[in-house]
Order: sequence, then structure tokens, then C-alpha cells
Amino acid sequence: MAKDYITGKHTQFGNKRSHALNSSRRSWKPNLQKATILVDGKPKKVYVSARTLKSGKVTRVH
Repeated sequence: MAKDYITGKHTQFGNKRSHALNSSRRSWKPNLQKATILVDGKPKKVYVSARTLKSGKVTRVH
């Protein structure tokens, strides 16, 4: 579910590294917002990242 409808951004995984180089798994999640946007000229409720909204890649319907 955690996926940007427009750009396809999703949760990424990697290692948390301490100063002593101990590693443990962690994740980075995109800042997803539920928004009503125009898809093919019709309003649709989807999850988009805040970065996508700010950049103007989508037209938000209020």
C-alpha cells in the first residue's frame, strides 16, 4: 500500500550504522498523503508523496 501513485516511491530498506559501525536494519518511508487528484480528467483518491504535491506534478481537486 505504501506507494506513491505518480512516482512509484515506496519504502526503502537499509542499515542504520552507529559510530562504532554496528549495523541494524531500518527503513525510510515516503511522506504519503491521501489526496484527490485528477486522473484522466476525473477525480480519484490516491496516495501521493508530499514532494509530488509540492512540485506540481499533479492537479489537486478540493
